[in-house]
Amino acid sequence: MEVLQAQGDAAPFDAIAARYDETFTTSKIGYAQRASVWKELEKAFRPGKSVLEIGCGTGVDACFLAERGVNVVACDSSPQMLNLAIRRIKENGRDRSVRPLLLAAEDLASLQDRSFDGAFSNFGTLNCVGDLHQFARGLAILLKPGATALLCWMGPCCAWEIAWYLTQGNPAKAFRRFRRGGVTARLSESASVRVHYPSIRQLRRIFTPEFRFVSFKGIGVSVPPTYVEYWANRFPSLFDLSMRADLFLERCPGIRSFADHILLEFRRESLQV
Repeated sequence: MEVLQAQGDAAPFDAIAARYDETFTTSKIGYAQRASVWKELEKAFRPGKSVLEIGCGTGVDACFLAERGVNVVACDSSPQMLNLAIRRIKENGRDRSVRPLLLAAEDLASLQDRSFDGAFSNFGTLNCVGDLHQFARGLAILLKPGATALLCWMGPCCAWEIAWYLTQGNPAKAFRRFRRGGVTARLSESASVRVHYPSIRQLRRIFTPEFRFVSFKGIGVSVPPTYVEYWANRFPSLFDLSMRADLFLERCPGIRSFADHILLEFRRESLQV
């Protein structure tokens, strides 16, 4: 597939593109959380399938799937993120399998491709979408009946976050995910984005009837959020223990809902939209 240089106006996440891999992708916590998502991607998407990625960031997940024979259309609304993804795709020799595309999640319906075998979005891209009903309808148009959608959101109630910020004497941050209408996240002095934390019940309702809810798992139940990275480096044995605990807790009813991220699996139903 042809790879084109991303162009376009500045987007909020351009502000963190240059440091994203350093602060998340290559961090211990970032790697642990991403590995948990990769297990599900590998099970859901088989070689030869065509998959849509919403919010590809720097292209790590797209390359992971391409290495396993999956064809990926990798979309992102940030030109700077997409440029980094293009570089990674070329360096990994995956430009025949991955097609980067400058496109916001809200504009999926404008895609000409209408026969994807699956879709996924990782690590909170969709928390920044204002109209999830519009997004769900647009995604449904693009997927074949029976297609799997794996969507990873920042969870509505993160136990680690509550405990961490309460010990720091910052209750506003500890309970920010409970605020109706979301919160404004400042990415830089000149860039900010509105972040929403929908519940699993709300998401199931939003994606009905075009999608059937299948299951969900917690991503980062005992593994902490990335802003606790220095803890993971200071106490490697405890961090290793938290990763092993997540192998059980990520599917444990009740407890899994308190993870940093939640990975929901939906199945595309009929073509009526």
